[in-house]
Amino acid sequence: MKLTLSQNSWPIRGSFTISRGSKTHVDTVVVQIDKDGLSGRGECVPYSRYGESIESVSAEIESVATLIEAGISRPALQELLPAAAARNAIDCALWDLECKQSDCTVWEKVGVNPGSLETAFTLSLDSPENMEAAAKQNAFRPLLKVKLGGGEDLDRLRAVRRGAPMAKIIVDANEAWTPELYKMMIPELLMLDIAMIEQPFPAGKDDVLADLPRPIPICADESCHDRKSLDRIIGRYDMINIKIDKTGGLTEALLLKKEAENRGLKIMIGCMLSSSLSMAPAFVLGQGVDIVDLDGPLLLENDIENGFDFRDNQMLPFERQLWG
Repeated sequence: MKLTLSQNSWPIRGSFTISRGSKTHVDTVVVQIDKDGLSGRGECVPYSRYGESIESVSAEIESVATLIEAGISRPALQELLPAAAARNAIDCALWDLECKQSDCTVWEKVGVNPGSLETAFTLSLDSPENMEAAAKQNAFRPLLKVKLGGGEDLDRLRAVRRGAPMAKIIVDANEAWTPELYKMMIPELLMLDIAMIEQPFPAGKDDVLADLPRPIPICADESCHDRKSLDRIIGRYDMINIKIDKTGGLTEALLLKKEAENRGLKIMIGCMLSSSLSMAPAFVLGQGVDIVDLDGPLLLENDIENGFDFRDNQMLPFERQLWG
C-alpha cells in the first residue's frame, strides 16, 4: 500500500459563525491509500475544540504511515489511534479501498439499501435581524438547524420562527447555556415549537441534565464521541449526534449507532463543515435515523468532484465515483 496526504481549503459561502468565532474557509486533510492500481480516499476535519489542527492531524497520520503501508486492517486501526479526526480519514480511506478491491458497494458491505435523505440546513449565529432574514430566505426548507451562543438566543429563535413559520426547527446551543438559562428558555421554546436542543451545557458539566426536565429532546454532541461515552449519556440525553470525525471513522460509528439504538437513544447524524467526501460515509450512517444534518457541501462555495446532488430538499444517494 502507498499512503498519500493532501490538504484542502474550502471557501465558505459568506461567513459561517458559531459561538467560537467566524470562518471564511474550512481546512481538511485527505488520506489516499493506493494498492494494485486502486485508490481509497477519506477526508477529515481537524477541530480546534478538541485540540486538533491541520498540522497535528497530519503528523498523527504520518506517525503510523509505515503500518498503513504494511496493510493495517480496520479493526487493528481502532486500537492504534484514538477516536478522532486522524483515524477517521484513514478508516474511511480503507473502507473505500476495500469496496474497490472486492468490487462491491459500501451498501452491500453494510447490508443497507440506500435512500434519499432530508437534511437540516444550518443558520449561522448572527443578530436576530440577520437570522430572521436568513430564515426567510430558507423558509422553503423543511428542517432548519439554528446555531446559538447564549445571550440573545431567545430573540434569535423568535426571529427565526417569524422568518420560517412552517419549518421544523432544531437548535444547537454549542455548550453555551447555564442551568438557569435552560430553565428560562424551555417554556419559551415549547411555545416556539422547537423540536430538539443540541448540547446545551459544556461537555463534562452536563450532569445537571439528569435532574432537569426534558420536555424537548436533548441531544449530545460534544459529550458523545464513541461507545465509551454512552454510560454517561444514558439518563441525561435523549439523543446523540454521531459524527465520523468524533468516532474516528465509519467503523466505530456503525457500532456506536447500533449500541445507542439498543439502549433507547434516538440518533442524529451530523458533520463537520466539509466536502461531499466527508458526507458519503456519514450518509451511510444516516439511513433510518431520526435527524440528518449533512448540509456541509451546501455551505461551501464549491464542492469536490462527483459530490452530492441536493434536489427538492432531498440529499440523493452518492455515486461510486465519490466514495465506496
